[in-house]
Amino acid sequence: MDRRSLIKHAGIAGVFAAGAAPAVHAQAAIRWRITSSFPKALDTIHGASDVFAQKISAMTGGKFQVTVHAPGELVPALGVVDAVQAGTVEAGHTAPYYYFGKDDTFAMGTAIPFGLNSRQLTAWYYDGNGMKLFREFYDQYNIVNFPGGNTGAQMGGWYRKEIKTLADIKGMKMRIGGFAGKVLSRMGAVPQNIPGGEIYQALEKGTIDATEWIGPYDDEKLGFQKVAKNYYYPGWWEGGAQLDFYINKAAFNALSKENQAIVEAAAAYAHTEMQARYDARNPAALKRLVAGGAKVLPFPKVVMDEAYKQSMELYAELSASNPNWKKIYTDYSAFRKDQNLWFRFTEATFDRYMQSAKL
Repeated sequence: MDRRSLIKHAGIAGVFAAGAAPAVHAQAAIRWRITSSFPKALDTIHGASDVFAQKISAMTGGKFQVTVHAPGELVPALGVVDAVQAGTVEAGHTAPYYYFGKDDTFAMGTAIPFGLNSRQLTAWYYDGNGMKLFREFYDQYNIVNFPGGNTGAQMGGWYRKEIKTLADIKGMKMRIGGFAGKVLSRMGAVPQNIPGGEIYQALEKGTIDATEWIGPYDDEKLGFQKVAKNYYYPGWWEGGAQLDFYINKAAFNALSKENQAIVEAAAAYAHTEMQARYDARNPAALKRLVAGGAKVLPFPKVVMDEAYKQSMELYAELSASNPNWKKIYTDYSAFRKDQNLWFRFTEATFDRYMQSAKL
């Protein structure tokens, strides 16, 4: 029996049994680069890019490779939006609020003062209108976005001097990421937007009086406790700070539907794992910082109240002047109101009880 007859009569099972394989079109390998805004030393936040790349490789049997690049290797730490928009790189991992100078609306992609916490923000993105609204917003930048991790609620930062009254805020030079500086400036502070890898030197030299970063695990690595002992909480400007994977729109659209789904799944995995790492590692780090002399203090209520007042006034002003902000914030704020009502009866009450219990 010749080969053609074999295929006709035996079917595909017979083909393999006879050792004859049909022709298969080889799929071309895909090579992407992702640039991060975060130094490699911060294994939690920079590590989300590594997890994203590893999962894509694993799910495609190595046919889709993503190389991860630290700040400065391809583009500066705060150059991610421009690089992804222009197609200089296929992807980036960053904090959207770093780019509020382009449009204040970027800030809501990460965190705004007195905004949603991490669970609420994830709910708004995945089951509310958050993803839809931000996809529309980022379309003007040629970007497709995916949630790329969350730090959870952050600490309020490191200060050379104690903060006892509003007068202690006035004139204070503070490194604070992105949009929150607008609120602090309204309170009399002088905000500085400095990349993570440059903060310690600025604090050590006295170029700044205070800094915030994320929380105990990363702060310990960056060594802030060596040059400023007063460690305040909570980070009212970051109740749940989300990172994003930015994908160049043309690069994403060039993928097969299967590979698009793989990118989405890898991002979702990295999103979950990043916060899990912070939640697991922060408690021990906080104990070490306190043992090393850090003084953990709450912000005075007068400071919190003034910050809240200034934040709400700022949002009203932006809603009146920025159509992009108004469109997204209207939905965001309505979602926040319902979420706070729900959490009041469940998460908050349970947490307060457990935190007062003797464990």
